[in-house]
Amino acid sequence: MGDMIEVTGLTKSYGGFLAVDDVSFRCQPGRVTGFLGPNGAGKTTTMRILVGLTPASRGETTIGGLDYRKIPNPGRHVGVLLDASAQHAGRTGREVLTLGARTMGLPDSRVDEMLAMVSLTGIESKRRVRNYSLGMRQRLGIAHALLGDPSVLILDEPANGLDPAGIRWMRDLLKGYADRGGTVLLSSHLLNEVELIADEMILIGRGKILAQGDKKSLLAERTTGTLVTATDNQVLTEASPPPDCRSTSWATPSRSGPSRSRSGRSRPTTRSS
Repeated sequence: MGDMIEVTGLTKSYGGFLAVDDVSFRCQPGRVTGFLGPNGAGKTTTMRILVGLTPASRGETTIGGLDYRKIPNPGRHVGVLLDASAQHAGRTGREVLTLGARTMGLPDSRVDEMLAMVSLTGIESKRRVRNYSLGMRQRLGIAHALLGDPSVLILDEPANGLDPAGIRWMRDLLKGYADRGGTVLLSSHLLNEVELIADEMILIGRGKILAQGDKKSLLAERTTGTLVTATDNQVLTEASPPPDCRSTSWATPSRSGPSRSRSGRSRPTTRSS
């Protein structure tokens, strides 16, 4: 079912700023690949380049051996959710999916299937997207990504706004999708969420790959690495190790005092208001 995602020597610069610096990785069919790092690490830029929304400065990205822009009717092959808040606020959820279905040449019955799958009721589907909660927009975005029954899913922070039950639902959905042979690239800044779903993990910081491999080997390395805990993204960015570090993890916020690395040294943390 799935197609491989390949990223080779990918670089993206904005003036003198390197947002993505010589990034290379592969995502295999039948596997969930977690793309992990703090906000601003280069995850979204990499994904935007993958789906043709941002041009690369150097390097190559392919899905199933093709540049995304050369894939015929790409929604039937690659499901994408990069920003749930970017959906047309003036349309209803049903209209958003109906337009997507007709663009891809799918029957309207597919819309009902997707609404049922993501648990948006008939009443909710007739509400305008501007009146949706973030969690509802995420569900609608996931429905749109799966609308064309694609072989590849590329999802940027899909758990944002979902309640615990929604996160469990999404986890089961993506696991089942990968078990059927699909390829999943899933970004997050939350290590604990990625650990529960990913088969492979790619750790990125300051635009460079810090470590990658199967979850078991990376979590084993984590015992000798540095655990960074903070609520403020700037703290996470400043605490990110240099690119030659092979074991880095980002954890959920601490509520009481500074965190400590495995070596016992204090790490900065901020309290949420």
